[in-house]
Amino acid sequence: MLDRESTFAQPEIVELLKTRFVPVAIDQAYHRRQQDTEGEFYRKIAGQGPRSNFESTTQGFYIATPSGELLLYNNNRDPEKVLRLMRQRLREFDQSGARSSEVAAIEAAKVDARYNVQPPEGGLVVRVHAKVLGGYTESDDPWQRIFQTAVSRDNLWITRDEHQALVQGQVPRSLQVRIARFHLVDNTRGEPPMWSEDEIRTLEMSLRDGQLEGRVALSTRNGDRGYEATMQGRVEVNEGRVVGFDLVSLGQFRGEGPFTRNAPPGRFPLGISFTLADGSDIADRVPPQGSRGWLPGYLR
Repeated sequence: MLDRESTFAQPEIVELLKTRFVPVAIDQAYHRRQQDTEGEFYRKIAGQGPRSNFESTTQGFYIATPSGELLLYNNNRDPEKVLRLMRQRLREFDQSGARSSEVAAIEAAKVDARYNVQPPEGGLVVRVHAKVLGGYTESDDPWQRIFQTAVSRDNLWITRDEHQALVQGQVPRSLQVRIARFHLVDNTRGEPPMWSEDEIRTLEMSLRDGQLEGRVALSTRNGDRGYEATMQGRVEVNEGRVVGFDLVSLGQFRGEGPFTRNAPPGRFPLGISFTLADGSDIADRVPPQGSRGWLPGYLR
């Protein structure tokens, strides 16, 4: 979120990425573990930088040649600094003559299925957005203001069987639990802790005449984090297929996680929306955060 609203909102950086670079966005938690051609190429690049221990994060911005020579590692999101470093490395690259060098294409000889997951065949992809709707103490810090106005993005995956149940006017318990555990979270400031099944205190969802309704209460055992909300939405079906899925969860959240610090004090309003993806956004292909390294557990 910080990068999207700072570094990648700078017009000159965006123009350079469009015209002089081949931009690639990845989940380093996947790529540093992948035992395949893609993972090997990523580790070749990242291993030349300061974060070469692949047992921990390799997060950052990398600039590399097509052959995998690292030109820049940076983990600072100041747009002016990033722009200066990009221009500097481009000049050095052009002056080196490497631009005219031929580089053989890399054949994908191996694909690690654990980290190349696809949406369930016959299922659905639903876009999920969350936003804190109030409660923050006003801040003069521009980075904090970005967090305080952020809208998060994730995807919900629905299986074939769940899809068919929705067509029949039912909301399977498996889908209800997946929504509650992995998507009714405050991920507007970073990676949130997901809910465990025993933290679901109340969960009810019904579908009648295309109208979705529900309520949920989630709470940690010691009560330091929780969410109580009502849900309303609709499901549209045409020729045996869901062609519209919209759901809004609106309620009071409390608490924060290790990577979602600086939440509003006490209880604060959190809204979460669900809308059927149409495949027009490249982000529609991104696996749900809650499925990272654990797809069977996410989909069960």
